[in-house]
Amino acid sequence: MKIRLLAGLLALGLTAMGCGGATVDTATGSAAPEADASASGSSAGTVKIAINPWVGYEASANVVAYLLKNELGYEVELPEIKEQLAWEGFETGDVDVIIENWGHPDLKKQFIEEKKVAVEAGSTGNKGVIGWYIPKWMADEHPGITDWKNLNKHAELFKTSESGGKGQLLFGDPSYVSNEAALIKNLKLDYKIVTGGSEAALIKGAQQAQAQKKPLLFYFWDPHWLFSQTELVRVNLPPYTEGCDADPKKVACDYPEMDLDKIVSKKFADTGGKAYELIKNFSWTNEDQNAVADDMTNNGMSGEEAAKKWIEANPAKWQAWIPK
Repeated sequence: MKIRLLAGLLALGLTAMGCGGATVDTATGSAAPEADASASGSSAGTVKIAINPWVGYEASANVVAYLLKNELGYEVELPEIKEQLAWEGFETGDVDVIIENWGHPDLKKQFIEEKKVAVEAGSTGNKGVIGWYIPKWMADEHPGITDWKNLNKHAELFKTSESGGKGQLLFGDPSYVSNEAALIKNLKLDYKIVTGGSEAALIKGAQQAQAQKKPLLFYFWDPHWLFSQTELVRVNLPPYTEGCDADPKKVACDYPEMDLDKIVSKKFADTGGKAYELIKNFSWTNEDQNAVADDMTNNGMSGEEAAKKWIEANPAKWQAWIPK
């Protein structure tokens, strides 16, 4: 998918070394919560956690990376890789961990069931929901606008110079999970997808729509810190039922609530030792993730700084993740 302030794409050509490869160290020398192997200069190994392009994912990755380095003595590599390519990294050895997976049953079938190069590593604890949203002031001024059956009546409100005479549906990074084209076609909506290209574009659009009373219909997701700062209302698409999204071309229903999970390479699961155990044990709430993501986005903190702040404030939570 799933915001996303990180941009760019690392070519999947890194050299595999054990359960990892060359180190990309994002640390700036912050003190570790406890002394460990990293303090003496030795390393327990290297773990490669793919960074998908949205800040919630990055928040989870940075907290796990901080603990791997400062509690267990691992080196951590955080290559920026979009979702599909991250799964391919399990096969090439360039990725050990996807720390936040948004569904992807097709990729699970391909890489877990068929190729057997990846395995599930349990829930992150986060509940993920993708949907279409509008500013709350629009819902207040236009009763019924949050019912998809009324979207065509209000398409004129959402027209932009980029939407070709139709209502605009603003989308984010092209790599995100998306049923939008099928929904517009199958629900016969007079709308056109306009791709903003990033999480940042969606956030900016939502903030401007709020501040300037500018109509906006856009793709977004929860968990996200934006909901604590901008009043948004979800559009009610036809309710999700089991299997209604089985054929991507025939989707005419809303997105389901997802129990977000972790995916790791089979090799890492077999040989990752305490690093693998920590990642399996990692589980927190939407509120936890949003706090770290908010510090990274709005409070001038690096990923490591925000992770350290959360870790220092929540010892009981993360200590339960550390292998005995």
